[in-house]
Amino acid sequence: MISVFYFLVAALIGYLCGAIPFGYLYVRLVKGVDIRTVGSGRTGGTNSLRAAGLGVGLATSFSDVGKGALGIILSRWILVNQLSPELLPWALALAGVMSVIGHNWSVFMGWRGGAGTGPNVGWGTAVWWPMLPIAVVVMSGMLLGIGMASVASLTMGALIAIVFFVLYVAGVHPFDTTLAYTVGGLVAFIIVAWALRPNIRRLLDGTERVVGPRARLKRRREAQDSH
Repeated sequence: MISVFYFLVAALIGYLCGAIPFGYLYVRLVKGVDIRTVGSGRTGGTNSLRAAGLGVGLATSFSDVGKGALGIILSRWILVNQLSPELLPWALALAGVMSVIGHNWSVFMGWRGGAGTGPNVGWGTAVWWPMLPIAVVVMSGMLLGIGMASVASLTMGALIAIVFFVLYVAGVHPFDTTLAYTVGGLVAFIIVAWALRPNIRRLLDGTERVVGPRARLKRRREAQDSH
């Protein structure tokens, strides 16, 4: 019964950290508009970039990563002496998943939010720090190469679960003793994919939006074709 209470504490911490609407706050501060009325209506880094430019987009992305990490850091600090070494990873994974849920369905945003990629990377990074440079390389490469944020998000979501499973199979301590982080990564990936359902439909239809350099290249080509 006591363990259940501590798991609820981890869930609440993760959710509240994830629910902080950095994209909404930054865009409102810089542009004076509600990000939910722009583009996809999401509060994550991609729509922040669309609404207020590269600087705000990057600030939002890294802040969203930070809040996912914060949920793990606070949960670990509070629960490390309360739960056994066997149970603590599961509580931390729960906090990570709940940070994604909090981001996507924020109590502060009328149960709206983003797609969850930032906090997903964040909690993964707090558990295993190399996840951040991996995410920067993968996400940047896919955004520059493909130009579709949804594809980058889905790829990174799957990769987080795969990385934790590889660490488990490879016997890397402390990941060799628990599948908690792999399970958390899989659940978080499903949540991200659920949030990206409209994007997945557009991907299948060939009508998905592009961002960044690919978007500018597309606009130039369309302008040339119109002449």
